[in-house]
Amino acid sequence: MNILLINHYAGSIEMGMEFRPYYFAREWVKMGHKVHIVAADYSHLRTKNPDVSKDFQTEKIDGILYHWVKAGRYEGNGAKRALTMLRFVGKLWICADKIVKAWKPDVVITSSTYPLDTYAGQRIARMCGAKLIHEIHDMWPATLTELGGMSRFHPFVMAIQAAENSFCRHSDYVVSLPSNAKEYLIAHGLDPHKLIHIPNGVALQDWECKENLPEEHQGVLQDLKRNGKFVAGYFGGHALSNALDSLLDAAKRITNPKIQFVLVGDGVEKKRLIKRVKQEQIENVQFLPPVSKKMIPALLTYFDCCVMCAADSSLYRFGMCFNKLYDSMMAAKPVLCAIHTPDSVIRTYKCGMMVRPQDAEELAQAVEKMSQLPEARRKQMGENGKQAVLQHFVYDILAEEFASLFNSER
Repeated sequence: MNILLINHYAGSIEMGMEFRPYYFAREWVKMGHKVHIVAADYSHLRTKNPDVSKDFQTEKIDGILYHWVKAGRYEGNGAKRALTMLRFVGKLWICADKIVKAWKPDVVITSSTYPLDTYAGQRIARMCGAKLIHEIHDMWPATLTELGGMSRFHPFVMAIQAAENSFCRHSDYVVSLPSNAKEYLIAHGLDPHKLIHIPNGVALQDWECKENLPEEHQGVLQDLKRNGKFVAGYFGGHALSNALDSLLDAAKRITNPKIQFVLVGDGVEKKRLIKRVKQEQIENVQFLPPVSKKMIPALLTYFDCCVMCAADSSLYRFGMCFNKLYDSMMAAKPVLCAIHTPDSVIRTYKCGMMVRPQDAEELAQAVEKMSQLPEARRKQMGENGKQAVLQHFVYDILAEEFASLFNSER
């Protein structure tokens, strides 16, 4: 089949996030499908953006046809970013007829973080009789109002809400990463029989072809292990939404000198967090630069447990779907998760501990408890997580489940 996947921020292994469109497309190509990904020329999530000179410039990556649309650069979450969304979706709308004639899609998947792409997707699908599938990554506009503090009467929020209502009413299927969004989406017009939950996962190929860490990371981590440190590792974004101040607060409360926190990644808050560690002389915290996706398996071999933090937000009532959770489980590392959510694979598969978000005292106690567990107990937690991933959360299995929607009756 000819599959058209629209995702403003789609990346690849070499470019960086976001990875999900690439992983699914790679699996669908293996199944014999032809996959077109339409993405913008710039994304803040990528470590490397393509050099694009014209709209719909094509590049082939691992058998996937990427078509780049010039939408413009932006910083932060202000008006310039909103304009890039409108520019991206607008160009797809205007060029719908050309897209249909050139690619003849049988399936159209709208998968950008924001739901405005549903309008272009609906038009393209209607013109060629294709099946339309909308994929939800984040719960927009709930993210904007509940986490971003925007008024629900803000014009941009109202536009996003209208788009959410539209994809609920007009999509043949809605694929949701969050596991608890059903009642919310029904309230916005979705037929519950059209909702499918397909989480993130792990690409086994990346774990079989892993890359070595940079010398800086190897030197720091090997030194910690030689000195018998228990490494509580965090990897990922350094933004306010990651609530890393609570991790630093927890580190200050740790009394066991063998425990060391290592934070790997980047983000707008990183410089401030490093400055805070120096000013407050928090000696059991170290920072390292981000590493590529292929280096994550090597990185996690040095962690004794993986720490995940997030702001205390009502948004997590919909569930959580972090890539790093499945990476941590695949590495057979116990996960210490400071996020409040009613549905967690950590509880389901007994592969770690859950604590209250932004509760430094409870987080500190949990890290100390984890470090004091018999090694066999920690290994069992880690193995529980790894087996869960291999059985339920690898991309070849998830891609088959997604592909089953292509031929199913609407």
